[in-house]
Amino acid sequence: MYVAVEGIIGVGKTTLARLLAQRLGAESLLEVVEENPFLPLFYQDPPRYAFKAQVFFLLSRYKQLLPLAQPSLFVRGVVADYLFDKDAIFASINLNGAEWELYRELYNSLSLKLPTPNLTLYLRAPLPVVLERIRRRGRAFEEGISPTYLERLQEAYEQHFATYPHPLLTLDTETLNFAELESDREWVVGEVQRRLGWS
Repeated sequence: MYVAVEGIIGVGKTTLARLLAQRLGAESLLEVVEENPFLPLFYQDPPRYAFKAQVFFLLSRYKQLLPLAQPSLFVRGVVADYLFDKDAIFASINLNGAEWELYRELYNSLSLKLPTPNLTLYLRAPLPVVLERIRRRGRAFEEGISPTYLERLQEAYEQHFATYPHPLLTLDTETLNFAELESDREWVVGEVQRRLGWS
């Protein structure tokens, strides 16, 4: 079993991935964001640091996900708080010209070696809700994220998942409070189990 949780910054991916891993008896695979040395620089000067930040993320996520190509290593299954596609979604709005072409070549080559999740959960929330969650989280490097950038990112996510060809469950995290309400946690876990054919 390989489940991925995806959505824009601050939408609740890690919270849900940890919950599902615990309830499903799986391992959690969490994205390493803070280790990217180019990310704070990217938020200060996007044109200058976008390519470096994207390639760092691309290779980091690839190395994390590659062991999933050998399912025997993960007997209990894995719940990841990101999808490999995430990298290309971000790159599509952060890169252009020759950098975008080079990035796409790298991405296409690496993505062929990775497995597709049995189920992907796409989390959505209105922009004001996301901005408030980012503010409450208090990561210093995220303070400079502009609402315009997040809006473009949200549109890129919507476009990506509008044609996503694999099993998908879309959840509205403005109304579904799995972080605090046990009833919502139970519903999400039950729905995931049903989609995986566990019930």
